[in-house]
Amino acid sequence: MNHPMLSRLREVFDARLSDFLKDYPEDDVAGIYNPIHYLLALGGKRLRPVVALAAAEAESDDAFPALPVAMAVELFHNFTLMHDDIMDAAPLRRGKQTVHLKWGENAAILSGDTMYTLANVALAETRNAEYSAVAKWFHRTALEVCLGQQLDISFENRNDVTLGEYIEMIRLKTSVLLAASMAMGAAAAGADEERQKAWYRFGEQVGLAFQIQDDLLDTFGGDVVGKQIGGDILADKKTHLWIHTLAGREGDVLRRWEGLASNPDEKIESIRNAMLSAGADEVARTAMHGHVEAACAELEKMNLNADHDAFFRGIALHVVERVS
Repeated sequence: MNHPMLSRLREVFDARLSDFLKDYPEDDVAGIYNPIHYLLALGGKRLRPVVALAAAEAESDDAFPALPVAMAVELFHNFTLMHDDIMDAAPLRRGKQTVHLKWGENAAILSGDTMYTLANVALAETRNAEYSAVAKWFHRTALEVCLGQQLDISFENRNDVTLGEYIEMIRLKTSVLLAASMAMGAAAAGADEERQKAWYRFGEQVGLAFQIQDDLLDTFGGDVVGKQIGGDILADKKTHLWIHTLAGREGDVLRRWEGLASNPDEKIESIRNAMLSAGADEVARTAMHGHVEAACAELEKMNLNADHDAFFRGIALHVVERVS
């Protein structure tokens, strides 16, 4: 997505992030901050902090009250990535070696915990009048993300995961953080509870579409994604693609490969072909478009000014177009 508001708010956030990290230098004696600087320097879209700032600006014409929220959600998001990579045994993150491979699992666990702590430090800079509402969103969301991750892990050992269970899992694991970023940004700007919930509903639908696209990219994304392709297949992840394929005649292919770790390239190719034969990719894309349409319907009700309406509509539509 190429939008002036995106670039402007990303620059605002990156400048604040740089200032924030000066208090936690890479050359500390324990070395606990090195992995944090490394992971944050890998870049990423900064989507969550940007939409937090944009929601605040849409509500009050001022993005700056939401800077503590933006910092907190980006630090929390990267904390989850650091720990997720350990659990998934992922070799790459944004095209670079993952933290647990570069520094070891113990360092990655401790640095991830440190990032979560720093997220709370950043959040505490929220204006006093808005802090209570913002903190409630943040801590509820942190708990839900952990629940979603545990569901994702537990699904790996099940063959009876339903589409409804999958949607709830990705809602918790991915969608709620994007939704809460917007709700917290609005709350930091003084928006009332109903407006916060409206932002949350919009972000929730965008987040669901985002995760379905993420599953598609993990399986069919090619080298542009910057992470291991087929990782979901190798881990027997119960994605939208997997659930649809299992229900049809190609399901036998998934059953044959279940739990097998040898010949990973063959496993990925065989299951990808089965998913394509079952039309699972098209079914997933249809579902993704449905969530984008639902998000745009929520946005329509919010009566934003033209600039912010176009920006957030662009965010929703970008989900289905992104390649990484």
